[in-house]
Amino acid sequence: MSAMTSDVLRVPGGRLYYEVRGTGPLLLVLQGGEGDAGRTGGLVKRLVDDYTVVTYDRRGLSRSRSDDPSRPVSIETHADDVHRLLAALTAGPALLLGSSFGGLVGLSLAARHPQQVGTLVTHEPPALRFLPEATRAEADRVFDELEETYRNEGWGAAFKRLAEITGGGSEDREPDVELPAPLSKQRIGNLHFFFTYDIPAVRRCLLDLADIAALKAAPTTVVPAAGRTTKAFFDHHCAEELARLLGSHVTEFPGGHNGLTTHPKAFAVRLREVLAGYS
Repeated sequence: MSAMTSDVLRVPGGRLYYEVRGTGPLLLVLQGGEGDAGRTGGLVKRLVDDYTVVTYDRRGLSRSRSDDPSRPVSIETHADDVHRLLAALTAGPALLLGSSFGGLVGLSLAARHPQQVGTLVTHEPPALRFLPEATRAEADRVFDELEETYRNEGWGAAFKRLAEITGGGSEDREPDVELPAPLSKQRIGNLHFFFTYDIPAVRRCLLDLADIAALKAAPTTVVPAAGRTTKAFFDHHCAEELARLLGSHVTEFPGGHNGLTTHPKAFAVRLREVLAGYS
């Protein structure tokens, strides 16, 4: 992988750790789940010859901090953090790849600060307010189950259940993919934060049809995307509904919900194709 530089950006109520690699147009990767700046290393190293790739620890994860760790964090706060990070790094619109939770943050940013986003590839974002009523009710049931599992059985059981729901195992992967390192104390802390604050933030997210109108009126290109093998998961349905509302289509990527980590080689190839198509 190319040389990496890192820094910390002070934002209202906290600070963000971020890493920069490569040369070319700025591409910010917004991680899913409890993923931090290092989560998609296999993908990033396949992009740095063509892009200046920025990854960061979301507020509350790893090396990024909230001044008040007990205060809930909203999707809108995460989006404002990204707004400030991009403002510190570039004067022009950036390319964004958002996965799952990160895809929802990317949509919130694009709706509020469209001048900062050239193209956003939003991969299976849990934009629950766009779902039909019955599908939304099923998503709420899944989140209820996850939160109850976390409260009653702890992070390990909740993490296992989340992997089952999303199809997020590593059995379906490229043969030479680098498997995630064993769960460290830092990553366990990230899981606690994710289940305590970030999952409730998804359920409170204010993104709605007015934001769709804003996105359609903006110069930003939003590319709803989904994994080839995740059609039964409600985040895939969110991508389909987003595409319908935008009058576009779902762009398919290799792998499933976690294709960024299980299929980094093919995912990088597909991402280049998609971004080139909208340049």
